[in-house]
Amino acid sequence: MLLENKKLVLMGVRNKWSIAWGAAKSAHDNGAQLICTYNPEEGSEKLAKLLEEFPGTKLYPCDAGSDDSIRECFAAIKADFGKVDGILHSIAHAFTDDLRNDFINTSREGYAHACDVSAYSLVKIVNEAVAQDALNEGASIVTYTYYGSEKAVVGYNVMGVAKAALEASIRYLAQKDFGSILDVIEEKAPMHKNVTIEQVGDTTTFLFSNMSSGITGEIIHCDNGFTTVGV
Repeated sequence: MLLENKKLVLMGVRNKWSIAWGAAKSAHDNGAQLICTYNPEEGSEKLAKLLEEFPGTKLYPCDAGSDDSIRECFAAIKADFGKVDGILHSIAHAFTDDLRNDFINTSREGYAHACDVSAYSLVKIVNEAVAQDALNEGASIVTYTYYGSEKAVVGYNVMGVAKAALEASIRYLAQKDFGSILDVIEEKAPMHKNVTIEQVGDTTTFLFSNMSSGITGEIIHCDNGFTTVGV
């Protein structure tokens, strides 16, 4: 199995419709030890019930908007598991009004919130994982973005800006200091009906596996060729 004996931290699994669920299922089916985080405000009960499908999965609270929470989360994971082999960042949020209204009406608070939770959180997560020496050599960092970061997509608005920041963050993380120890990857996952979470999950498994060791700082389009034709 591609991920046998690998320990993976999956951040952003919320329900069976989330993209991160596809990653969790594929990783589990390929032999990985799953370590999942949850938003303390939402609690862990529903997610714990859901993750019974993957025996042995451990849960840790982590507020992506709090430096202290991220630090405590990785300290707990390091204490329980030692070093891990990969982190999936599948975290994003924007205020509903900032998605629904015209982009020109985006609030200052909403702009900052979307970029903080959706983009900066990755930077802090990687920073903390490295600071706590929680990553094995060759560990993979995977995050999800969307075509709305490259082109204007109706209704995506401030999230497109946040995803563009996320992509730039990945490139700089891959370039400076982490090149020899991390396989830092972005994955394109446009939300179209013809793209399934299983497809995204399988692509994520490939990125976590040793077969992707020659890839870093890249944007992978898992979209059944959508970006090759555009609209």
